[in-house]
Amino acid sequence: MTDPQIMLTERVQQALAAAFGPEHSDADPLIRPSQFADFQANVAMSLGKRLRRAPREVATELAAQLADFPGTVEVSGPGFLNITLDDSWIAAQAQAQLGDPLNGVVQGEPQRVVIDYSAPNAAKEMHVGHLRSTVVGDALARTHEHLGDTVIRQNHLGDWGTPFGMLVEHLVDIGEQAAVAQLEAGQGTAYYQAARVKFDSDETFKARSRARVTTLQSEDPETIRLWHVFMNATIAYFDKIYTQLQVTLTDADIAGESKYNPWLEQVCDDLEAAGIAVISDGALCVFPPGFTGSDDQPLPLIIRKSDGGYGYATTDLAAIRYRVDELKADRSLYVVGADQALHFRMVFAAAKMAGWLPDSVSFEHVQIGMVQGKDGKRFKTRSGESVKLSSLLDEAVERASAAIADRGYSPELQSEIAQAVGIGAVKYADLSVSHDSEYIFDFDRMIAFTGNTGGYMQYATARIRSIFRNGGVDVDAVNGPVLLGESAERALALQLLGFGAVISQVAELSEPHRLCAFLYETASLFSTFYEECPVLKSEGLIKASRLALCALTLRTLETGLSLLGVPVPERM
Repeated sequence: MTDPQIMLTERVQQALAAAFGPEHSDADPLIRPSQFADFQANVAMSLGKRLRRAPREVATELAAQLADFPGTVEVSGPGFLNITLDDSWIAAQAQAQLGDPLNGVVQGEPQRVVIDYSAPNAAKEMHVGHLRSTVVGDALARTHEHLGDTVIRQNHLGDWGTPFGMLVEHLVDIGEQAAVAQLEAGQGTAYYQAARVKFDSDETFKARSRARVTTLQSEDPETIRLWHVFMNATIAYFDKIYTQLQVTLTDADIAGESKYNPWLEQVCDDLEAAGIAVISDGALCVFPPGFTGSDDQPLPLIIRKSDGGYGYATTDLAAIRYRVDELKADRSLYVVGADQALHFRMVFAAAKMAGWLPDSVSFEHVQIGMVQGKDGKRFKTRSGESVKLSSLLDEAVERASAAIADRGYSPELQSEIAQAVGIGAVKYADLSVSHDSEYIFDFDRMIAFTGNTGGYMQYATARIRSIFRNGGVDVDAVNGPVLLGESAERALALQLLGFGAVISQVAELSEPHRLCAFLYETASLFSTFYEECPVLKSEGLIKASRLALCALTLRTLETGLSLLGVPVPERM
């Protein structure tokens, strides 16, 4: 079984070497889907300039080298190659994919991939701003594991620093039992605000809080015990959100700021000893080359403040050393807000200066854009507060339940489907747009069962399952053979062959929206196939073939949605 674009790339590159010499064998053939054929190769346009020959002449020579190609190759326009594959080749590849447990996904040399995502602040409730990092990071983790990589999830919680003196002291005041109940209930913001009010208005409380910071940093046993009480209750709340979102993060993946606290002094000492960090205005700073401020002066990366405290840069540098030296990462993805782009560029540059981030290891910032309301501004409640993630998810499930209320389900089944549709709608809406772009949070669009939505994708899988259920056919026992007599059959089969390539692209480019686009196109082509090619009413080999296409489509959709973390109910 061969992906069409991979096969075409290899064959055109072989033709380039045969026609113009081996030095051109690694040129990108620029294979693209075409409205005039199955694919179009545009390499003759760029190669013609290098060879100082007319692109159409170059294309003609390439076409001649593709005489034994499983299809037709025609020169078009100024030098495009229009490529149409033989139906028999497409059918054979689809038949092979039907028998492939990986559904056409090719696992390459496995890598160790560290993915830093979600990372809520333990002093606050999870809000809508945490949604994108969580679901994008989780989709990337699932995809890399499907490709055979070893994935190390890292939930870099904000669980350390000066505010925790205030938070621990407030816990002492209200009692551990009351604090735990409030934090586990997801009322962390109210807890924080109450502590902050006391800190700003009560000098005695402020002094106690500052003293508590000192005992926390010195790891006084009783203070550490109280800190653990606070953190365990907060993590229990986070776990409820992760369970509702159906993401794969666990407590074992927590690697908060506190993890790196013992190494911060060493980070500073090593950078200073190497002459990479210098004192500037009382603070210890690194000045990575190429970064300047609005005044055109070198921009400092502060790793120790003038008061002796450490910041995010210090923690992130310690994390880089840990992920390279201890976790043995080949690649590390930071699924973090786009507003942190400059910070990560400077931190990665500083780590390279120190020799802590070798060229053989790739550290990448997967930038997350802002979620907006219908007014085009940051998505907030009417009172101007951040939208609690738990409230948002609850509302999504309620709306989904209302949308399917007239379908005659039992209360238990309606609740089960509504949970899948509501959570799936929120996750799919986020994943279907480029992670670095802003998007408008719109429940009405999300819960819709038409267009590129989670509901439409879930309905498509449920409809295919109903075919097998109504026909009394075991989907897992279907084995073809695949025959392509109608154009709708051919278009669907050709689309399904691209699944492996798109999964590789998602992992390589960290772009889950490419998978969403592929799945939506697949579901749309299946809809056309379903309307034009009767399945259960057909007979003999035609029926067997169409059932095979249904089975392959179902597995492709369900596998793809699983990699996105979108639940798939069997009935809708």
